[in-house]
Amino acid sequence: MLQRLSAGYIYFFRGSPLLAQLFLLYYGLGSLKGFWQDVGLWWFFREAWFCTLLAFTLNTAAYQAEIFRGALLAVAPGQHEAARALSLSRSTTFFKIILPQSLIVAIGPLGNELILMIKASAIASLVTIYDLMGVTKLAFSRSFDFQIYLWAAVLYLLIVEIVRRSLKHIEARLGRHLR
Repeated sequence: MLQRLSAGYIYFFRGSPLLAQLFLLYYGLGSLKGFWQDVGLWWFFREAWFCTLLAFTLNTAAYQAEIFRGALLAVAPGQHEAARALSLSRSTTFFKIILPQSLIVAIGPLGNELILMIKASAIASLVTIYDLMGVTKLAFSRSFDFQIYLWAAVLYLLIVEIVRRSLKHIEARLGRHLR
């Protein structure tokens, strides 16, 4: 049951556009004001910031689940067999043998997912949140200077480069024993 539920969750959030998910949460669920007031969650669904954060979290969690599943499956079966031969507990096997190896495999795709989320943050401006793109759009509407969009692109590029270099450092640190 739990496996089917998680598979459905991953299927929906990986298969539908982030923009549609954001609109479903903010405009769709936000239109159920009476229900959310009755359960005491109207404070959450009336705010664009919280709905955007929830949409981005649900979306990236689906991708991350698949990344971690693939990384865990990438660990050689011999590692499990060796741990059983040493009579290691399941938790020791997981935390000391399987997880460190799978993190080395997962760090690259997780970094790509983080970078995609940074770039997708521009979508938040469509529901009244003034992120980088929202502020850029506002500044452009006041000045009609197209260079503002160029500077926004440069700023996104700078942020992504900082994240990329940080992830490269973490990846090197995790795999330092492999050199």
